Amino acid sequence: MYAISLGDDGAELRPLEPWHAEEFLAHLDRGREFITRHIPFGVGATDVDSARAVLRTWADKRATDNGGLHGLWLDGKLVGGVLFRVFDAVNGTCEVGCWLEPAGSGRGLVTRAMRVLIDWAVDGRGIHRVEWRASSANEPSIKVARRLGMSRDGVLRGTPSTGACARTPRCGRCSRPSGGRHARVPLTTIIKKPLRERPYGARHGNQDS
Repeated sequence: MYAISLGDDGAELRPLEPWHAEEFLAHLDRGREFITRHIPFGVGATDVDSARAVLRTWADKRATDNGGLHGLWLDGKLVGGVLFRVFDAVNGTCEVGCWLEPAGSGRGLVTRAMRVLIDWAVDGRGIHRVEWRASSANEPSIKVARRLGMSRDGVLRGTPSTGACARTPRCGRCSRPSGGRHARVPLTTIIKKPLRERPYGARHGNQDS
């Protein structure tokens, strides 16, 4: 099994497979409340069998080239991961996402790992549009998207309060900062705004407030 080093702090990016079920479940149990504040990732994994089923679903997505799951290990311990929630090589688009338990937060792990995923998608698979979705309340995720050079593409109003993973603020499609490796590749953010967050009177509007 391959592992990609993410730096000198012992962080590694590896495929997260069904045979990791016990480790995956232990990781989720450590950080379940933290992880599910903004996203429903892993909520169906409540025992080893269901954890294995979740990972098998993602393995099937990888096998059919529709998505994929990678874990983030820190000093040999699974602390989070990054994913292709949607991967459409035919149309050249993908949606990326992430999750972390508390022990993995604040270390730049997602930023480092996501650069690896995005570079592979663009350089290796010809992806020309990368998306990242976040709850409007998920400020840490939005900040990661900003660090990756993403800019807000829009707001999905009235969506479930927990959804995919991150994306950032500023309207319109955009690319990485000038001089970046993929300056022509739109790396966009879509903010997910639950219905309960919408101000009264804006219910029928379609403009960002």
